[in-house]
Amino acid sequence: MKNKTMGKGHLSCIEMPHQLKSLSYKQLLDLAEEIRARIIGVVAENGGHLAPSLGVVELTIALHYVFDAGHDRFIWDVGHQAYAHKLLTGRQKEFGSLRQYGGISGFPKRSESRYDAYGTGHSSTSISAALGISVANHLKGSQARAIAVIGDGSMTGGMAFEGLNNAGDLARNLIVVLNDNEMSISPNVGALSSFLSRKLSGKTLMYLKREMEDFLKSIPGVGPNILQVLRRSVDSLISFFTPGMLFQALEFQYIGPINGHRLDRLIETFEIARNVVGPVLIHVLTEKGKGYEPAEKDPTSFHGVGAFDIATGRSVNSGGLSYTKVFGRAMKKLADTNPKLIGITAAMIEGTGLDCFAKTFPDRFFDVGIAEQHAVTFAAGLATEGFKPVVAVYSTFLQRGYDQMLHDVCLQNLPVVFSVDRSGIVGEDGPTHHGLFDLSYLRSMPNMVVMAPKDENELQHMLKTAVDHDGPSAVRYPRGSVIGVKLDDELRSLEIGKGELLRPGKDLAIVAIGSTVQSAIEAAERLVSEGIEAAVINARFVKPLDRELIMTWARKTGRVITVEENTLQGGFGSAVLEMFEEESFFPKALKRLGICDFFVPHGSQTILRNLCGIDADAIESAALKLLDFSHGQVLRAIG
Repeated sequence: MKNKTMGKGHLSCIEMPHQLKSLSYKQLLDLAEEIRARIIGVVAENGGHLAPSLGVVELTIALHYVFDAGHDRFIWDVGHQAYAHKLLTGRQKEFGSLRQYGGISGFPKRSESRYDAYGTGHSSTSISAALGISVANHLKGSQARAIAVIGDGSMTGGMAFEGLNNAGDLARNLIVVLNDNEMSISPNVGALSSFLSRKLSGKTLMYLKREMEDFLKSIPGVGPNILQVLRRSVDSLISFFTPGMLFQALEFQYIGPINGHRLDRLIETFEIARNVVGPVLIHVLTEKGKGYEPAEKDPTSFHGVGAFDIATGRSVNSGGLSYTKVFGRAMKKLADTNPKLIGITAAMIEGTGLDCFAKTFPDRFFDVGIAEQHAVTFAAGLATEGFKPVVAVYSTFLQRGYDQMLHDVCLQNLPVVFSVDRSGIVGEDGPTHHGLFDLSYLRSMPNMVVMAPKDENELQHMLKTAVDHDGPSAVRYPRGSVIGVKLDDELRSLEIGKGELLRPGKDLAIVAIGSTVQSAIEAAERLVSEGIEAAVINARFVKPLDRELIMTWARKTGRVITVEENTLQGGFGSAVLEMFEEESFFPKALKRLGICDFFVPHGSQTILRNLCGIDADAIESAALKLLDFSHGQVLRAIG
């Protein structure tokens, strides 16, 4: 693909989507290439979701060409494919700040633009949201259309079918665009994916209906009424070979499949759908990564990507060993000697580090699709029969399985392990993806053991601990590169509920958990130059707490700082406070450091940790403030 010079093409002239309507078809094609070049250029600098956005460029142009984005409502499922939409809705100048702190979000965001009708970041929500908007339009007497754009990967989530079922029953005006690229992040799995892939063979199906209609018209004596009957027969025949019969059973009018990179076909189809009464589903076939060869060849790697060299597609920052990879290696090592160990993920094979496990133990690996609720209860079923299932999932997505963890796992005290990746601040993906609530909701569940490692070596030992534990457990760890400590060859179980003292101190105790432990150590080392001796405790376990260790040093120093990369409400610091209350202990000074009551924006992890006051600078500052309060004063500085 040739990069076009920005400012000389059509894109620079499009300030609002209605201006598309003045462009010729040839100009729209040129615009598509300009949009691709702009997306590739910015994502190469900032990182982001490249392949999904490249795959829907023509689809996005066609939607804005046919519909009125100021009146109609576009709801993008997940929203990681909305870069072209942002470029066409007044955000060209800001597009270079994509995913940067203070810049525009990588997902639709209502506060960012009036054209972002619905904020998204998680999968399978678009149809339900669009139906709600459609019903609202009906109640208001509005003729505006609600258009949900959902990928076939998101259709593996049960909520999508809940929305379809309700929409078919209500029979309101609703357009669902099924963007079928046979991919979510990892290749799609399951019976539904196989069903959606029943295409006669590429171009054959695309032109079958048109060719059959042309043939019918050529038959002498076939009048309009007879032709209409025969057309219906053709539709029924084609729907037998396509997913049409599934959606028609749900009371949707089905159109497709159509080529999602043919602007003329898309525009023609959307113009027809705009006038359809009731719910309609348009099945669009697209290619993930379209227009950028490296992304076309490897759409999984280019789904969400860091900065890269455009010419080669190679990553600018190789990154090195990550917590995710350490988890994956530990899983394989444990599975070598434990035939009961099962790996489960929800459409995140590479993302959770289970790709090696899946290749080595294919009979013990299960990708359930984008269905976190099902993943948890599926694991519970396996656990009842003596297996040890490990559910590997991002923290933000595990939120969707809350009830299943509580009702199906903890209530029955089943030995399911939750490997909670991307916990804490994840960075540029922003508030929809930060894993800042898991400590709070996990520790509230009876029977659940909750732990978080200070480094990669402790992570692998914690996984061993969780696998050996006869009950529910969760190991949460951050996104990104590891600390750089040596990994032990042999994995061992840790004593549950036992932390470790990393350094003694007489002036205050810093009690940290997980990723904040390294910052606590750094702060304590700085405080030495101030003449302050701070004890540092690696709590290891949020539930159960090491009561003896924490209470010993809290009593010795009288001053306590807790640090966590989790919301303060109900989190690790709250657990320590509850313990103090149970022990009838009131420290001279106390400060909890963590995430306050707000949604953390997008930006780099370093910037956001500083913003939230949980880095070494914040710990050092909090310590100095606490030590200003002496002579037995009680400071309850909470939050």
